[in-house]
Amino acid sequence: MHTEDRALLQQFKVAQTKERAFTNLMKKYQERLYWHIRRLVVEHEDANDVLQNMFIKVWNGLENFREDSQLYTWLYRIATNECLSFLEQQKKRSAVSFEDIQEGLSEQVRASDNFDANKLEWKLQLAIQQLPEKQRVVFTLRYYDEMPYEEMSRVLETSEGALKASYHHAAKKIEDFIKNH
Repeated sequence: MHTEDRALLQQFKVAQTKERAFTNLMKKYQERLYWHIRRLVVEHEDANDVLQNMFIKVWNGLENFREDSQLYTWLYRIATNECLSFLEQQKKRSAVSFEDIQEGLSEQVRASDNFDANKLEWKLQLAIQQLPEKQRVVFTLRYYDEMPYEEMSRVLETSEGALKASYHHAAKKIEDFIKNH
């Protein structure tokens, strides 16, 4: 574990420095976690809500962090689980199929003021929204966050082989989507 993270954890365990340590932890990881969440839930307001819920869970669980993994791995796991819970709640609330939610996310991408269907980045975003939930998470972690499979397997609690297969299938689907749109 990084020395800076270890120091933050030690400061968090002391009542006088607990809040300052948590504020520093948030400052250090907030932007990376926000963009990870935003890529999965699309909407800025939703990403902020998920991020806030994630940091509440971190506040409540940080004293019990066992340091078996890197701190950011633990944070990414919480963020990813919060995203999946959020998307699951959206499905239940709307009482529509996951395909409808995917289409809704795609429409949100298209509705953006910056959307230009000719730009590859926008096609990529639309393609990512077409992926099944798990493949979308794996693709996002690997492509945008450049997370190694070993680290990803700890975040998502699954085998590296399954992750490699998911990423391969996701990349193929994205490639096909971009070629055909």
